[in-house]
Amino acid sequence: MKSLITRNNGEPAWLRLAPIGVLLLVWQLAAAVIASPLLPGPLLVLDSLWLNITEDDLFHHLGLTLFRVGASFALAMFVGAVAGILMAAYKHVDISLDALLIIGLNIPALVTIILCYVWFGLTEVAAVIAVAANKIPTVTVIIREGARAVDRKLLLVADAFRVGPRDRFFKVYLPQLYPYLMAAARNGLALIWKIVLVVELLGRSDGVGFKLGTFFQFFDIASILAYTLAFAALVLMIEAWALKPVDRRLDRWRT
Repeated sequence: MKSLITRNNGEPAWLRLAPIGVLLLVWQLAAAVIASPLLPGPLLVLDSLWLNITEDDLFHHLGLTLFRVGASFALAMFVGAVAGILMAAYKHVDISLDALLIIGLNIPALVTIILCYVWFGLTEVAAVIAVAANKIPTVTVIIREGARAVDRKLLLVADAFRVGPRDRFFKVYLPQLYPYLMAAARNGLALIWKIVLVVELLGRSDGVGFKLGTFFQFFDIASILAYTLAFAALVLMIEAWALKPVDRRLDRWRT
């Protein structure tokens, strides 16, 4: 838990906690002044969160959403990274895919989701493909620019020392792409979380998006904010316990 509130350089925890405390204070004051069920205070939201944990299936729905996010993220990162590396390496591939890339970047996510549900049915496969399809172009662009920025002199040195193709790729080429891979991963997760909720809202009978749609129909603002709070906590844990350790490990070669 310490990694959520402190940094490796020893910065005091209050630097991270203070903005959250200010936000909660402003929220509580606004709720007290407005005194409306449309803006419940933090304590009411926490009470709703506890009820959803103990009397509902909050963890079940969070788990399903996390599964869809993970599957879509893995597919988008793999396809986007391969496409980006190929486009940077081969000019004819770059020219051939450039128009498709521009189209993919600008097609609304809603259109892709609807088409996938129409073509593949209201299934998990359709949901994952719809989310991944919206993220692949962004990953491709980031990785392509990173591959273009690779120091070719290091590759020439590897050739001069007769480094094998496998070691050349994994020990000389790929480490230079790590910052771009992490940028694509962070950007990808931020976008995929949002799209998954829309996918669940439109065509799934479970997940956080489905529950938010249900709460909206009953104007249950406290439950909407409770699920949002649980969702935000999950995102923070993934960032602190997964992305940051991986980022530090991949970036060790620089020092």
